[in-house]
Amino acid sequence: MHSGILYSTAQALREILMSLVGVPLLVDIIMTVICATILLLIMATSALVFTLGERKICAFIQVRIGPNRVGPGGLLQSVADMIKLMDKEDIVPRGIDKWLWVLSPILLLVPSALIYAFFPFDDGVILADVNVGLFLLIAITSQTVLPFLMGGYASNSKYSLIGGMRTVAQMLGYEVPMVFALMGIVMLTGSLKMSAIVEAQSNVWFIVLQPLAFLIYIVTALVESNRPPFNLVEGESEIIAGPFTEYTGMRWALFFLAEFSNLMCIGILTTTLFLGGWHGPDFLPGFAWFWIKTFICVLFYQWVGWTFPRLRIDTMLSFGWKVLLPIALVNVLLTGVGIYIYNIM
Repeated sequence: MHSGILYSTAQALREILMSLVGVPLLVDIIMTVICATILLLIMATSALVFTLGERKICAFIQVRIGPNRVGPGGLLQSVADMIKLMDKEDIVPRGIDKWLWVLSPILLLVPSALIYAFFPFDDGVILADVNVGLFLLIAITSQTVLPFLMGGYASNSKYSLIGGMRTVAQMLGYEVPMVFALMGIVMLTGSLKMSAIVEAQSNVWFIVLQPLAFLIYIVTALVESNRPPFNLVEGESEIIAGPFTEYTGMRWALFFLAEFSNLMCIGILTTTLFLGGWHGPDFLPGFAWFWIKTFICVLFYQWVGWTFPRLRIDTMLSFGWKVLLPIALVNVLLTGVGIYIYNIM
């Protein structure tokens, strides 16, 4: 039985719509549109909030001032940035592959928005609770490598092409250990369903049962989302801005809207897969615990990004293939042995 506040609210809204419309199929369509709109608003709002939060946290960690002019305490800096980007000229370079170049930032944003449908925000509150939810998440997020490569190739720039090729090497090199790390969770849960993974943590969170997988996931998630210190895709000191070099205005902003959306996503996935999702003491509702854990994860990822120096590309790739992948395989082996011992006792 679902007892979440958000679930009860959604059910009440469904009943109201049913009484007004009277057609179940039409009610389902309206509810889907409402849920999709809310998820898109969450994604857009997170980009505005994290743009400001990134600068404030970076300034605090590195003993700098940070935004303090636009609005009280610089709180309207993100709004000013948005207005500035919308007002900038849209420059289209010569010699580009126009269709690939135009589609690249759009296609990058689509997977970033789509995966929000598979996140369980509270007990019973998930837009698409499919049996292979975790598999779909991995499959959809792995598609983000294509728009980066498209943008780098289509820009007719050596810097952009190098950045696109780095994206391929970086993401493929870290997706493999990530998948093997998450295999331990699937083995313990016996399901790829996202809600089932959260429900399996009602007594013990998987960060306790899978500490190696948790550490591997943190590193690989930062690499997959192009977050510092693993943002070799846009190594300013070497390749200017990589795949983003030839983009301006809102096209450029779409790349970073996707990046901040991915930052929220890895915080949500960390909460869902390792920190018990909506589970927490009863004095707060489930969705409140979910967002508290998520924002703590995001703050941690920002702290890591602005504390450690950027790695070299060869060092980063060697670490992924030679260190993280063997550890992930060992974790799968240890998980299997632990499950076998537990079952025979």
